[in-house]
Formats: sequence, structure tokens, C-alpha cells
Amino acid sequence: MTEILVQERQRGAAFPADRVIDHPSWLVLKAAVEEIRPWQSKDGSIDFAADGAPARSAVEDALHRVTAAVRELSPLVPHDAEYHRALVADLDRWAEGGFGVPDFLDSLLAFQPAARREDGLQHLVLFPMYTQNGNPDRNVEAVVLRMVWPDWLAELERTRFDNPLFIGITFEDFTAGYDTNSAVLFPETIAVREAPARFTWGGIFCDREAARFRVVSQAAVETLGIDLPDDIRELLADQARCQEAFVLWDMVHDRTHSHGDLPFDPFMIKQRQPFWMYGLEELRCDLTAFREAVKLESEGIEQARDVQYAVIFDRMFRFPVTGDRVKNYDGLGGQLLFAYLHQHDVVRWTDNTLHIDWDRAPQVTNQLCAEIEKLYRDGIDRPKLVHWFAAYDLVSAYLAPHPGSVWKKGPDALDLSLPPRKLVDEVLPDEFPLSLFYEALAKRLRGVIASTKGITAGSAQGTEVA
Repeated sequence: MTEILVQERQRGAAFPADRVIDHPSWLVLKAAVEEIRPWQSKDGSIDFAADGAPARSAVEDALHRVTAAVRELSPLVPHDAEYHRALVADLDRWAEGGFGVPDFLDSLLAFQPAARREDGLQHLVLFPMYTQNGNPDRNVEAVVLRMVWPDWLAELERTRFDNPLFIGITFEDFTAGYDTNSAVLFPETIAVREAPARFTWGGIFCDREAARFRVVSQAAVETLGIDLPDDIRELLADQARCQEAFVLWDMVHDRTHSHGDLPFDPFMIKQRQPFWMYGLEELRCDLTAFREAVKLESEGIEQARDVQYAVIFDRMFRFPVTGDRVKNYDGLGGQLLFAYLHQHDVVRWTDNTLHIDWDRAPQVTNQLCAEIEKLYRDGIDRPKLVHWFAAYDLVSAYLAPHPGSVWKKGPDALDLSLPPRKLVDEVLPDEFPLSLFYEALAKRLRGVIASTKGITAGSAQGTEVA
């Protein structure tokens, strides 16, 4: 972040350049939050009748240190002043209510980071929340972040990829819920009495995504003996360049959820569907970002080529072997992309070496995107269950289903008198198991992937491509 501070001072930034995390009160705040977190139940409340429960006075003292630190730090981020006032009020109300299930709707509504997207702008954020792909409990978490909004990205959002709710962000520091695999800050994760009528922002930490991508991709390259073109080698060695690729990828991916021929709620929040439906949706959004990057590259946008490399490498090498095999829809999407490219001779595993035809990769990757888009377009005219089977057929054309799958046997094997949501129970946890190739790769990369837990830009700076 040193470069950001220098740039702020050089251009006479309209916000303070002092880093929140350099202020003594940040360490006080962080320590107090870490003291409170273990006392909380899964729903964020504190049960004073439980074994080993703290004295109420101890919790009140820790919370007082939190609110005092927020007041001390707030002048460093004056654009967050209204939010911080609401935050302190929510914290006080939580204490007055006996530390029951927290309700931070007022402070959530006051936090509006997408209303002022400025490159390098700091935010001090504190909420009771779970961290997606991190901590499943609604603990109090604090994070200091910086906005990533360079001029070139702002221009693309304004002219090509309208996405007024998206914020690209990087970590400055965080409490334990973010010392995990979580790389997002989403309002849906925050403890509130009721969901607001609409959410007004969504943040993705491009520094963590970029750092994780670099570490895992390098390990995959070494393991698979891939002969890298110079530009990919240079990309993997450059954290800042990778962050620019990911913030562009994320912005296009995020808006794609609500664009195109959509036969269903694009976020599928209130729907129970087979996990391959979620996998296809996430892959569709990534492949749309890939396709747009191909167009942008032809127009001279220098980050666009990097997006293409990032999509292919992250999808093929990290997604399939990350996480467990229980309805792993992101892993499924990565398996499908690799299988499609392999069966169209873009990737070849020969003599224990992986060869990639980079000249044909854009055309064939866009071809898979077109197949998924056709599935969606045709799905508008299909009943839900017929659409699910059509999606299963698309995936199983390239990936072998589990031999014990009921869905593999077709509609005659299912009790079609049941509502579709009940038939989801017949889906196996690992409906499309890893191939022999990926089973071997998973063993080789398991330790590397585990090492990326809590990774930040700083912890990935030593990454070099051999």
C-alpha cells in the first residue's frame, strides 16, 4: 500500500493518507474484537448461562474498548462518519439488549461504499457477520480495506460494464474471520433483523484472489511441467498486475449474474437446485468475463489478456482441487472447463507434461460459453425439471457421473410425483467425481492450497515463477 499513499500525497488526495492500521487504536480495536469473538454463539449472541461464559462486565468492558477505538479512528476515514455513528449505536443497543442475537441493520444501511468509489480510499468496517468460505458463525469482525478503482476500470464500468454496486477492494488488516479463505465482503452475511429491500454494494478482495492465484498457479506449472509463454510468466511474478486482472474479471463476472437469457433467479437465493446448476451459473459468469476480455484485448486494453490467463489457470488448476467434494459447484465448473478444453485438443496431458494451445484457447473457451448460453436460452421454454436434466446432460457430455448416481439413470429412475426440490435429495454429494488426472493433482497441490489460507498481497510478494 506504500505506492497508494505516495500517489495520494502526489495528487493532493481529498481524503487523509494516514493508515488506520498504523494508529494505536486499531490494535486496541482488533484485540477487543478477538476477545469478544470466542464468547459468541453461532447466531452472534452471548449466552451468559453457558459453561465457561464470561461475566457480563467483561463483555461490556471489551465492547467499550471497541466503541472507543471506533470513535478514535473514525476521523481518519471521515467518509465513514455516518456509518460509524450508526455502528456505535448498534453496538450500544446490542449491550443494552443483553447481548442477544445482534441486529446491525441501521449501520448496514448507513454503510455505502459504492457511493464513493475512489482508488485508494480507506474504510474501517465492523459488523457481526459470517465470512463466506471462512467462518460460518456470525461473529464480530473488523477489517480495514482500500478501494481499488483505477481510472481505466472506472471508465470501463461507466461505458461498457455498468455495475454500480461493485467495489474492488484490498486488505489492510483484519480479525480472525478473515484469516481464512474468504475473499469477499458481502452485506448478505451481516446479522440484521430483516433483509433490506435491496443491497447497495458488494466487495471482492482482489489482492487475496491474485495472491492465491499466483501461488497455486506456480505450483501447478511446476507440477505439470507447463511451458509458459513469457507474458504469463511475467504475470505470475507481478502481484499488482494480477490484482488489476482480477478486479476487471470480478466486475464483469458480478454483473453477468443479472445479464443474459436467464430462465431463473440469477443468484438462486431462494431456490433449491442441484449443485451443477450453481456450477454452470458461476462458470457462465467467468466465461462471459473471458469472452469480454478477448474483445477488450482486440481494443488495446492491456489488462484483458491477463484476465484470460487468470480465468483459465484459476478455473483449471485451483477450483477443482480446492475444498471438499460435497456439492462443490466451483470445483465442478473448473473440471468442466478442463474437460472441454481437453476434449477439443486445447490441453493435452502427454509424457507427464501438460501442453496448452494458447492460440486456440480463446475460440474453444468461448465455444463452451456459447453452449451454456444456449442451455439458458432454451431453458426459458422448459419446465424446471426438464431444464435440470438438460443441464445434467450438458455436464455429463464432458464429465463422467458417479457410477452410483440415480440422476445418471435418467427420469425413469426418479419418483417424478415428488416436487423438484425433493428430487435434489437424490443428488450425490460428489455427483461428478474427480478424474484420475485431478486426483493426482489434488495430492500434489493440497499443501500449497492449504498454505494460502489468510494470504494477502504482502505474504505473496516472494512468489517467483521458476
